[in-house]
Amino acid sequence: MNTILRFSALAIASAVTLVSCNSKNTDEAERIQALEQKISQLEQNQVVTPANVQSVQPADPSTVGAFEFSSMEHDFGTIAEGEVIEHVFNFKNTGQAPLVISNIQASCGCTSPDWTKSPIKPGDEGFVKVVFNSAGKSGVQSPTVTIQANTSPNVTRLRLKGTVNQKSASAAKPTLGPVKK
Repeated sequence: MNTILRFSALAIASAVTLVSCNSKNTDEAERIQALEQKISQLEQNQVVTPANVQSVQPADPSTVGAFEFSSMEHDFGTIAEGEVIEHVFNFKNTGQAPLVISNIQASCGCTSPDWTKSPIKPGDEGFVKVVFNSAGKSGVQSPTVTIQANTSPNVTRLRLKGTVNQKSASAAKPTLGPVKK
């Protein structure tokens, strides 16, 4: 009787293992088949659009402006903590429509932008002024401003970069607090 129970338990364990291995092999086979289909589509240059992607129409060139900056980055070098850097990025609208800057955001509170607020006609020039205040900053800095406009793409980034030397401890005034008794 003991032998029959052991044999039955062994048979059941083998069957469970076999079933779980088969389902694992089936899952792997399905994954491999799906990957092979994707590779085949890529090889045939078939573009499959995922279901969660919104359709995007190319921008009509006659409805957008275009930035042409002489430089999109300004290296201010090495400065002492507390100095204020100001740089003006000039651009030309090389698009076919008036360029309208709808918003500009700075990457941090240490940077403030100003820009041409009126529409810039094709062929005309505009500016983006960036002011960086290094107070409380030290080390390598690279503040950016993100421009949103009727361009393609509609987001453009300008960047300042440089190094801010920390104030020396001897230059800092000591802070006096309450005296404990």
